[in-house]
Amino acid sequence: MGPFMEQFKGYKNLIVALVFLAWIIYFKISLPDSTIPRPPKPRPASKSASKSTESPSLLASLPQELANLTHLLYWPPTPGDEGDLLASTSPQNSTYHLRGPTQASYALGGYLEVILVARDHRGRPKTHGGDLFRAQLLGPDLKAGVPGDVQDLENGTYLLSFPLLWAGQAQVQVRLIHSSEAVGVLRRIWREKRATVDFRGYFRGPTGAEETVICNVDPQSTGAKGPTCQYRDVDSSELWFCAQPPTLPCDSLVGHSSGSYLKVTTPHDEALLAWKVTDKVLPRGISPIQIRMAATGNSSLALSPRPACRPGLPAPKPSGFYHQDVWHSLFCSARSFSTADSILGCLAGHVVHMMGDSTLRQWWEYLRDTVPSLKPVNLHAVYQGGPLMAVETTQGIVLHWRAHSWPLRSLRIPVASLHSVAQELRGLAGGPHTVVVLGLGAHFTTFPPSIFVRRLAGIRAAVAALLAREPRTLVVIKLANTGYKSVYGSDWFTLQLNRLLRAAFADLRVAFVDAWEMTSSLALPDNIHPGRLIVRNEVDFLLSFICPT
Repeated sequence: MGPFMEQFKGYKNLIVALVFLAWIIYFKISLPDSTIPRPPKPRPASKSASKSTESPSLLASLPQELANLTHLLYWPPTPGDEGDLLASTSPQNSTYHLRGPTQASYALGGYLEVILVARDHRGRPKTHGGDLFRAQLLGPDLKAGVPGDVQDLENGTYLLSFPLLWAGQAQVQVRLIHSSEAVGVLRRIWREKRATVDFRGYFRGPTGAEETVICNVDPQSTGAKGPTCQYRDVDSSELWFCAQPPTLPCDSLVGHSSGSYLKVTTPHDEALLAWKVTDKVLPRGISPIQIRMAATGNSSLALSPRPACRPGLPAPKPSGFYHQDVWHSLFCSARSFSTADSILGCLAGHVVHMMGDSTLRQWWEYLRDTVPSLKPVNLHAVYQGGPLMAVETTQGIVLHWRAHSWPLRSLRIPVASLHSVAQELRGLAGGPHTVVVLGLGAHFTTFPPSIFVRRLAGIRAAVAALLAREPRTLVVIKLANTGYKSVYGSDWFTLQLNRLLRAAFADLRVAFVDAWEMTSSLALPDNIHPGRLIVRNEVDFLLSFICPT
């Protein structure tokens, strides 16, 4: 994409470059999205393609890694099953075994390598890759777990690699999240569909009479037969569209809410994405192993000296692991904040601004519920959208959360409450007592990646400006976590969103909390809203960046 960036000097060349970018996004890649129970009568999805509305200046400001979406979002080819469900990957028939000979015990700090062979429902080995497998090394008795690296060799076999990070027993567990054929369905939907959900816009006239229409990220997805109302965010230049109300003007929009989940699948698609073949544990192929401590060491954990947690540190893969239900970072010396007093001591004198979705709101709720003196202030806002605020006056702590703007699946909320993240960031002075936490992803899985890239462009520009005017501001990015497993939201798509998130902020001095790894390391059921154990560790890691020593 580099040559195209140079063509942005002239208007005509700008148009050519944007058309080419849109072609890459819609025809070379496509991604899945976010779930919630599907309503019984979905509305047919619009088949019309819409033109790209990315702001060229914002896209031009993105790092080169994010501009090259084709490379960034690469996934091995996923040939279809030609209507034969039995030819798709089977979690019951797929097998795995140790790469080398079995050992009586394995050295702490080493690696365990495993070969996985994908097989179809007839037991035949697959000849191509593209399946989404998730591998873990678990120590149930030690409440330990670490995600394994899954390398797709693109020939039906996969190389799994696990670091041996604790002494004691450990066992391999592998799950098939989606077959390659199911991934192919998700990819096809993103090539053909602009959006898989819609929203409602509520307009009110001077007499109080209301009119309700469909709204969405582009005019075609509103289903409008006539004119549409267009709304532009002044800070990010993002656009939002609503079908024009029958009688009321466009500037009378007062409310927003979720709408419908659109019908985007065939019966065959639904069979490939059915729960009986989705997110299933493969039969155990390896007996539990024993990990021995080093002869010269006295530690039961493979933790080398690490620096204090700070923004900008490179993170290895995996970035950490659990032991005794505590997350241990492998790239910085994370701390544990097990008492309300330790949390208060860390947050004293800080103003924390959390902006994003409900998985980030869980952090606000955890702190509110864990620290008795942190008192919520009733701002008479709709809880799903915020703003929410809690204060601790004796320690000078202010804790904010608010949802990102549309597209936001929620109950009806006032449009005036929908502040974009870029808008909020541009209103912050920043400084050593300001903490910004951003959590995006779950509400963008129902759209092509171009929509998320557009959002990231505006936020990245605002973060860069904030850090330029006040470099002592701490900015933390929460990656999207596991949980979704449907055509409206898949872990496969979440993986792609996280690639975009990392690429967007790779060259800025920000910190990352890898919620994907933290929610995929233990033998716990996936949940888009993780339980308290996970949230506690996520918040402890956040606090480790606020108070590194």
